[in-house]
Amino acid sequence: MKIVNHQYIRLWEEEAPGSLFPEPEEVSLPDVHIPTLQVYLPPAGTATGAAFVVCPGGGYIGLADHEGAPVAEWLASQGITSFILRYRLGPTYIYPTQLIDVRRALRLVRAHAPEWQLDAQRIGIIGFSAGGHLTSLASTYFTAGDPAAVDPIERVSSRPDAQIAVYPVISFPLSYQPVTSLLAHDKHPAPELFDELSTNRHVTSQTPPAFLVHTTNDRGVVVENSDLYAESLKAAGVPYEYVRGDFGDHGFGLDDHWTVSCHDWLQRLHFARV
Repeated sequence: MKIVNHQYIRLWEEEAPGSLFPEPEEVSLPDVHIPTLQVYLPPAGTATGAAFVVCPGGGYIGLADHEGAPVAEWLASQGITSFILRYRLGPTYIYPTQLIDVRRALRLVRAHAPEWQLDAQRIGIIGFSAGGHLTSLASTYFTAGDPAAVDPIERVSSRPDAQIAVYPVISFPLSYQPVTSLLAHDKHPAPELFDELSTNRHVTSQTPPAFLVHTTNDRGVVVENSDLYAESLKAAGVPYEYVRGDFGDHGFGLDDHWTVSCHDWLQRLHFARV
């Protein structure tokens, strides 16, 4: 299957696991109930072979436009093939649906790497706010794949090779709103579930290298979220860079105060063009 710019790709050819709505074979995409990837290709002759899955924020109840297409275009300008993930949203879909979607997205890109002229060992993920939380979930709860799976996509790893988390939700005691979206049908979630969703508590030496961004004046997702994640990465020996400072309030998206140094970081990881 050849990919073309801006096309939509369903994560599952058949109905997605846990789908609550009928999914006809012929459907006009995007559909908010069907998880998809949208392709953003680098300019001709500039592709590095690296790829990124882009996870917009939106409190798990929406997808912020300014954290989708502009981010994918920015990555594509560096030679990185990008895929905007339209994951299923709460309160209709609750956890772990979003984790299932992001794992599938990473597997889908990796499984098709040869035919899409990508390097299966240079597939990263970037997310903002709630999408940053999804990025950290993918980076801490990845699986190696099932070699016996009938579906060849399920045979490959869901581990990202790099992660970028911009003003991410990390620790749920610090960030309540996404809890109400992810766990809408559970009025009294168990403490173990809060622990599971607080990804700073589950970093290991296998967690992929990270680039973190947070503003100290963030009133939507307090900076302590990224502080805790950075501490856990350091304790586990995972390489990371952290851009932390007064950049205004939450939700600024792309901005030179972090994109310049992130571009350098991507170059050092051999993702971006030199």
